[in-house]
Amino acid sequence: MDEQAGVPRHIAIVMDGNGRWASKRFLPRIAGHRQGVEALKRMVSACGARGVAVLTVFAFSSENWNRPADEVSGLMGILASALGKEVVKMKQEGVRIRFVGAREALAPQIKTALDQAEATTAQCNTLTLNVCFNYGGRWDIAQAAARLSAEGLAITETALTGHLALAHSPDPDLLIRTGGEFRLSNFLLWQAAYSELYFSPLLWPDFDEAALDAAIQEYASRERRFGRTSDQIARDASVPNP
Repeated sequence: MDEQAGVPRHIAIVMDGNGRWASKRFLPRIAGHRQGVEALKRMVSACGARGVAVLTVFAFSSENWNRPADEVSGLMGILASALGKEVVKMKQEGVRIRFVGAREALAPQIKTALDQAEATTAQCNTLTLNVCFNYGGRWDIAQAAARLSAEGLAITETALTGHLALAHSPDPDLLIRTGGEFRLSNFLLWQAAYSELYFSPLLWPDFDEAALDAAIQEYASRERRFGRTSDQIARDASVPNP
């Protein structure tokens, strides 16, 4: 399956609702985050099976440091545990893991684990999983501009795009947010300029293969014009490829 068959090449997801999922069940918030990891594992397999080439997820924003200290500590523990258990499985499934975000504030053992996960899966090519961790869209644009300035280069759209933290992947075709919220929350602000947005009322741990298929079906029903008119698109589609 490919985008010609209505499957987006690149899906990005704001995985929202873990804490609310746990609260509804009178569980600690960290239990919701653990279930969120299980949902992510399902989604990685589902995207690979459907022919999606790139999956980018918002795992921990630069603003999430403002959460209660015990929750942040628990999230770091879940990350460390997931890296220890899942990287080999991801490699076996052909999933390349790339972490996107600022690493300076992370503990040395976390940074080492991220580096090792990337190195272990570097040759995989079935699916690229971009994990946005300690990431913010404004930070991304600012750091790209700062790098261009340091290199003495003009700040143009093309140059800025090439210096973003996600420059190794195409812009997302479909951006999904779960949890019933209707905002980007500082996620991929530059890259999502022409993404199709899909908002699901499901909390992230409840987002399953059927929900993914519904999002893809909605995506396939939309006309992506990129500034052109419907008539222009129809004319272009009628011209046979040489």
